[in-house]
Amino acid sequence: MGIESLIIFLIVGAVAGWLAGQLVKGYGFGLIGNIVVGIVGALIAGWLFPTIGINLGSGMVSAIINATIGAVILLVLLRVVKQS
Repeated sequence: MGIESLIIFLIVGAVAGWLAGQLVKGYGFGLIGNIVVGIVGALIAGWLFPTIGINLGSGMVSAIINATIGAVILLVLLRVVKQS
């Protein structure tokens, strides 16, 4: 992975984590936390979507959408686990 790919990966993670934090109120993890949530969300979406047959396309925008959906799933699961 080149430095450009790593920077894009971190930007997508940060944007997705921030968007997920805005959609799931009550979760603000700061910049590093948002990047981590976005990256984990991208991993979740990268595993889940092909498994259930969903393909949102390719490119930067679809990567952000995929990662955001995965990060929202992660935050909702964290909320459920925290409440029980």
